[in-house]
Formats: sequence, structure tokens, C-alpha cells
Amino acid sequence: MNMEYSLIIRKAVKADAPYILDILSDSFGQYIKQSFIPLRLEDMLDDIISIERDIENIDVFIALIDGVPVGTVRVATREGAPAMLTKLGVVSGYNNIGIGKSLMNLVDKVVAERGAKSLELYTASKNTSIMRFYYGRGFYVDSTSKERGYIRALMRKDYE
Repeated sequence: MNMEYSLIIRKAVKADAPYILDILSDSFGQYIKQSFIPLRLEDMLDDIISIERDIENIDVFIALIDGVPVGTVRVATREGAPAMLTKLGVVSGYNNIGIGKSLMNLVDKVVAERGAKSLELYTASKNTSIMRFYYGRGFYVDSTSKERGYIRALMRKDYE
């Protein structure tokens, strides 16, 4: 059995939008269960048109193992404001093999290239494995809120 795999992360193109939706449907389905979030999956996902718009306007990446789409992340940078990470997802069955970490390493590089001083994201604070993941990448909890019906942590990473 061949145990060598090729992980490629590249900028997404419009044709990737259906694959990105599939990745997010799988990963956010797991996220909702693990985080005890009282929302439907449909309430957390974008449609294909929104994904295509993001591909045109912000940095959207897709991770592939041997050509199979297995992960995605989006990061928006604005002049003079913190960069915002949204929609990081890895297909279940491909967790804990470095895909999320590799996506985050690329995000760090993009944020640095764009000159942002910090990166922010929201995540469910009750999900200990995700919180540990972000703590391990240098994030800290900046604040929490409950406006979406669950405790969301605003995580922040400074680059100064």
C-alpha cells in the first residue's frame, strides 16, 4: 500500500466553489455537534454564489490531498484593520494530520504579506479541541459574546 501523499494548498478558483461548499458542509456539521451549537447547518453555510464572490474578493484557499479537496480557509485583509479568518474547515477523516495547521501557516504568511498587525476569528468557546488548536497557533481570547445563541470567542493573534 502506498503511504505517500501529496498535500497541495492553492488559491481557490470559481470552479472550486462546489468543493468548498462540500468541505464546509462536512466540517461545520461536525463543528455544530462537537460545539453544542443550537443552529442548523444551513444557517452557518454560504451558498455557491457567496463562495464565488469571496473567491473573487478575498483570499480563499483550498487544500487537496492527491487531488481530493480536503480543506479550505478564507482570510480577508483590510487596510488598517485586523485581518479576519473565516470558514476554516477540514473534511472529517482528514483531521489531525496537519491540514488545518498547514492552512493556518499559509494564512500567517498571507497576513504578514498584507501588512496586517493582527488576525481575528470567531469560534465556539465550548469546543475544547478547536480552542486548543487556535491556542497552539498563537491565538488568545479577546472577548466572548452570546448573540448567536452560544458562547462565541473572538480569538486574536498579534503579529507585532
